[in-house]
Formats: sequence, C-alpha cells, structure tokens
Amino acid sequence: MSELSTPPALQRVLVTGAAGFIGFHLCLRLLDLGYAVDGLDNMNTYYEPGLKRARLAQLRNRPGFGWHEMDIADRDGMARLFKQGRYDGVVHLAAQAGVRYSVENPMAYLDSNLAGMLTVLEGCRHNGVQHLVYASSSSVYGAATEMPLRESQNTDHPISLYAASKKANELMAHSYSHLYRFPATGLRFFTVYGPWGRPDMAIFKFVRAVIDGQPIDVYNHGDMLRDFTYVDDVVEAVVRVLGKPPVVVADRVPHQVLNVGNNGPVPLLEFIECIEAATGLPAVKNLLPMQPGDVPKTWADTSALEQGYGLRPHTDLRVGVQRFVDWYRDYYGLPAAKA
Repeated sequence: MSELSTPPALQRVLVTGAAGFIGFHLCLRLLDLGYAVDGLDNMNTYYEPGLKRARLAQLRNRPGFGWHEMDIADRDGMARLFKQGRYDGVVHLAAQAGVRYSVENPMAYLDSNLAGMLTVLEGCRHNGVQHLVYASSSSVYGAATEMPLRESQNTDHPISLYAASKKANELMAHSYSHLYRFPATGLRFFTVYGPWGRPDMAIFKFVRAVIDGQPIDVYNHGDMLRDFTYVDDVVEAVVRVLGKPPVVVADRVPHQVLNVGNNGPVPLLEFIECIEAATGLPAVKNLLPMQPGDVPKTWADTSALEQGYGLRPHTDLRVGVQRFVDWYRDYYGLPAAKA
C-alpha cells in the first residue's frame, strides 16, 4: 500500500454521513489505518433505516470510533462539535443524494446540500482544520459531450438541482479557501457502487428486481454509458487525498477538484449482463425514455488523481458486481445462486 495511505501519527478525523454508503466504508478504512474517527449522521429515512443502523452497528463496535447523531444544518450543534472535536481533517460526505429525486423533491436539497456545507466550512474555518475533503459529483459536468470529462472543463450548466447543489459546494469551498487559506479538495465521484450500497442506486434496484423476478426500468432504451467506480477504489482515493492536502502558498488558492472514476465507461446493457451473470438469473427489461436531469454518458479522466496521488481506480466491473450480489444475498438471508 502507498505511504500516502498511512497517517504520520494518530489523527482525529470527522466524517459526515458516516452511516451512509461511502461514509461507512471510509470510516472502517480510517480506523484500520489508526485514525481516531468521529462519525456524524442524521439517520434520515430517505431509504430503509435498517441499512443505516446495520452499518452503524459495525462502526460502533470499533475502538477509536465516536458517534454523533446530528443534522449538519444545525448551526449551533455543529459549532459545538467542531470546537470540542479539535479535528485535524474533515471528510464531508453527508448530503441529500439523487439526481432524479432532486427533480421530484427539490426542497430536500436546501438544508443538507447548501446550509450543511456552510456549517462544515465555518467549522473548518474557526477550528484549525488542516484539510477538508468533500464529496462533489460527476453530475456537475451536466450534458457535456467532450469525453473523457476533465476537471478543467466548464461546469456552469448543471441539468439537475442535485448537480447545481454540488457545483455550489465547489464554489463555496473555493471561496472559503481563498478567504481563510485552509486547504480543501472536492472529489467528483463517478457512479460509485459496491456492498452496503444505497437502495436508490441502479445496481441495488436492478439486483433486487432480478432476484425477485420483477422487470427493471432501463432508461434511454439502454443507450447509456456509465463510468462505474467500485467503493474500495473511492475510499482509497479519499484516504490518499486526505493525507496530502493542496499546498498553501501566497498566490494560490489551496483548493482543488479531482475526478474519482474508473476511467472506462461501460454500456448500461453490459452492466445488466454482469448482474445476470452474478445472479444466475435473466433480467426482464422495461425500456423507457431518458429521465429528466439524467445524462447519456459519463467518463472520468483520472490523470490528475493518478499524477498527484499515485492512484488509478481499477476494480473490474464483473468482480465488483459479483461482490455486491454476494453481499446482497447474505444481508437479506437469500440462498446463493444455483450453479
């Protein structure tokens, strides 16, 4: 493992969204590396609460893990937490997720994605945080057609409120880094998947439907490509970036954004074939038109991540899908696929 993955000494890190999909995996990894980790989550009911509770139960059994059930939009509560925690680093993952959900429920994004980001920035500003790493999204690229997607491309035309909120997060972080000179890094995640994923994610919905013998909704009639990125690769990226913040120099804002993707788009129908192979069951496809706010293709240029942090996400999609299906069957107590 790269030296960048190993903390120089025991450090205190706050992870928001700790009971969420990526947050859960990240907390486990940081604890394995010797970090003292405080996890924060409001445990909302956006998806089945039992899944969050099951993740949290694993974390609370680990030495070095502290737990705070709190909403990140709680200004006073967050201010107290930062003051008492004296964190060296913060990984801000808490947010209201979902491109399609933002079309249906736009007000849900106001507190979590905007007010919540501001409380985190204020906490970092006032309490000497050495590096803020926060979750952005490939959705900020909107309907860009120039591929692969590079961090230098214009991202001024988001096509969903979720994407707009993530672009706003990048701008807010940049302004605070400029004003208060603290390092911040935004990570543009590309279609993250893996065990313990969210039920609103495509792989979760598809696997559940296939195992239950139900049809799956396939948008744009299957003519879509996605840069599927396995969660372990994402966690490795977060850990490496956390340990190597942008350098603070007089004439440069210590803020950066990085793509975190697999650098290889896969046709949606091929993804479904991987699910069929992993489950041993056929998928019945309900072909539908493109959904509002969705994009036909994502493809991450990850050269900046590779050059700056020595990491190129690489988990093969077939391997990752099989791991998810194995976890799904185990978690829900289902029999293994027939040979």
